[in-house]
Amino acid sequence: MQLLEDRIRKDGIVKEGGVLKVDSFLNHQLDIELYNEIGKEFRRLFPDKGINKILTIEASGIGIACITAQYFNCPVVFAKKAQSINIDGEVYSTTIESFTHKRSYNVIVSKRFLSNDDNILIIDDFLANGCALLGLIDIVRSSGASIAGAGIVIEKGFQKGGELVRSKGIHVESLAIIDDMSVEDGCTFRH
Repeated sequence: MQLLEDRIRKDGIVKEGGVLKVDSFLNHQLDIELYNEIGKEFRRLFPDKGINKILTIEASGIGIACITAQYFNCPVVFAKKAQSINIDGEVYSTTIESFTHKRSYNVIVSKRFLSNDDNILIIDDFLANGCALLGLIDIVRSSGASIAGAGIVIEKGFQKGGELVRSKGIHVESLAIIDDMSVEDGCTFRH
């Protein structure tokens, strides 16, 4: 998606340790016009799949998932990183490791919101090592729902996550795939 790549080149900041900072438009301050184009593109990439729910993980995926859901006319369910008194009843649970935060989270989704009647599109902002996405896939499979695919805004193609998830038969569409990045040279994109 050229619009996204251009924005990453303009406003993205590559930091040491393989971190791409896109907080000025994607995951802290949100550019809603860009989000709208992202939602349209995910709809184009997943046509006629019978998607009836979108699943993401808090927090950065929620905004993207909500805008995308408008184009699928379906609800968004997000995996929570902490149990709260607001979640009653049984939950699907898995553990994921965050590349950015360098910690593990037990993420949960109430069983009331996923069932074997659902056809899920998973949406997330980044795909690096694949831990978050694999955790969401585990939750969907535990529920008996179908996985239509995964829509990723930015994939770090030089890390193993994309290859790992695709090897499991999951249809992954990433809007920008970075093949290489460095503090000095910025990002190089796969086309």
